[in-house]
Amino acid sequence: MRFNGKLGIIGLKGAYAVERLQKVMAQAGLGSRRSCEEMIKDNRVTVNGKPAVLGQKVDPTQDSILVDGKPLGRREAKRYFILNKPRGYVTTSKDQFSRRSVLDLVPVAERIYPVGRLDYDSEGLVLLTNDGALAYRVMHPKFELPKTYRVRVNGEITMDAVYRLRTGVTLEDGPTAPAQVELLKVDGGSSVIRITITEGRNRQVRRMCAALGYEVLRLTREAIGPLNLRGLAAGEYRPLRPQEIKRLFEAVGL
Repeated sequence: MRFNGKLGIIGLKGAYAVERLQKVMAQAGLGSRRSCEEMIKDNRVTVNGKPAVLGQKVDPTQDSILVDGKPLGRREAKRYFILNKPRGYVTTSKDQFSRRSVLDLVPVAERIYPVGRLDYDSEGLVLLTNDGALAYRVMHPKFELPKTYRVRVNGEITMDAVYRLRTGVTLEDGPTAPAQVELLKVDGGSSVIRITITEGRNRQVRRMCAALGYEVLRLTREAIGPLNLRGLAAGEYRPLRPQEIKRLFEAVGL
């Protein structure tokens, strides 16, 4: 797939071939492929009046596809936003504790969703879109899209710890891949580093620091691939510019 700069609505006729159901659902803006797979597993989807099966192939121009009893809509216009997430928001659409979601900060008409996670107490860049293909590539470690974080930890971090972060830290789910790490400052009983990783494990940066004996006091995601927070105050968002979308697509091989 190549970016062509067109962000308008694409009609279904001629746009789809026979595809896996979860891919068709993601293309229609229902979420990432993974979240669409969960809808199928939860028996929320039917095809031609029968419960859908994970991985089955469909033709949305011919098959009747219902999600929660409602027909699968036409393919939505693709939308892309970045947000400077403040602390105190979750990066999920639903939260069991009814905490505020980043979606509350981006009140747009289209159904969009955050790509990847950023902890409730973390802040910084969040990408939101309804483009399932892009979301998959941004999140999957095999595409090695770098994510950069500015991290303040307690104590004076040693160069040995910096070296270990660079070469890989052993966590309970295995060793991490090498990271780019820069020591920015040591100041008043804490240290600030900038770390760039290409993986996306749950709370990975916090766990890497904890494994070396450092508590994270503040964590801000500064960049995802070619995207950065320049010009965005905490809580602000904006649509991606066409050139930014093009560079992001190129970065993940679309």
